[in-house]
Amino acid sequence: MESTKQIKIEIRNRWTGSVVFEYTKEGNTITETVLDAIRRGADLCGANLYGADLRDADLCGADLCGADLRDADLCGADLCGAYLCGADLRGADLRDADLCGAYLCGAYLCGADLRDANLRDANLRDANLCGANLCGADLRDADLRDADLYGADLRGADLRGAYLCGAYLCGAYLCGADLRDANLRDANLRDANLRDADLRDANLRDANLRDADLRGANLCDADLRGANLRDADLRGADLRGANLCDAKGCYLSCPTEGSFIGWKKASGHIVKLRIPEDARRSSATGHKCRCDKAYVMEIQNMDGTKATEDTVRSDHDKNFVYTVGATVEVPDFDDNRWSECAPGIHFFIDRRAAVEY
Repeated sequence: MESTKQIKIEIRNRWTGSVVFEYTKEGNTITETVLDAIRRGADLCGANLYGADLRDADLCGADLCGADLRDADLCGADLCGAYLCGADLRGADLRDADLCGAYLCGAYLCGADLRDANLRDANLRDANLCGANLCGADLRDADLRDADLYGADLRGADLRGAYLCGAYLCGAYLCGADLRDANLRDANLRDANLRDADLRDANLRDANLRDADLRGANLCDADLRGANLRDADLRGADLRGANLCDAKGCYLSCPTEGSFIGWKKASGHIVKLRIPEDARRSSATGHKCRCDKAYVMEIQNMDGTKATEDTVRSDHDKNFVYTVGATVEVPDFDDNRWSECAPGIHFFIDRRAAVEY
């Protein structure tokens, strides 16, 4: 009877070249060798596992800090709670891998494939994820502070509650990403694609969003204080309740078509207006917009609660009144945007801007 060949596999330290573990058995594989090393408590910090086939391997809690895992196949691997600080995972295949709670601070993940990976609660602080593919990845509550995500693909990723303070996201693809409650304070999102992203209640204070594509993004109640929005594309973005105080370059253009909501301060109240589809409208030179007619939806107190009054007078023309349920019109509307005080119903797209006016 023909015997199966004994195969000896050595694991060496990437820096010293010394053997840190060896394992011999019939039909041996690198996966079996690594698993046996973990079972025996071998020191795999800095291990050379370049190009290793570790598909579906159970590496839960393994200490692989500083390991060389470049181009390794870790597709479907269980790395839950694993220690990978400073590990080199450039070009690694981590599709569908479970990295929940893993420690990846300072790890190199340039060009890594992390599609649909579970990175919930993972520590990716200072990690290098340039050009990484994170489409559909679960990054809820992950720590990505100061991480480099230049050009990373995060389309459809779940980043709810993620900590991205100071992260570098220039040119990143975040189309349709869920960033609700995410902390992006001081993050650099210049040229990032955030089209149709959900940024409700996100902290974008002092973030750089210059030239960012925010078309159709949901920014309701987002904190954009001090953010740089110069040349950002905000067409169709929902900014209801967003805080744009001290935001730079934030001159929201009046939608050129369709019906939308506007806000106006009058007699110490905030008037909620619906600008109808057939209304003539114009942006102004500053934050305000103008239209020739609007439907009065509600009169609110400054704090957002419903006012007891049904009618309030304009601060500029006491004969012009806003009554709930009525449509107000300005017959001599002037659509010249360069004439700041031209006739028309002056309003803001952002409620907070109306409050602070």
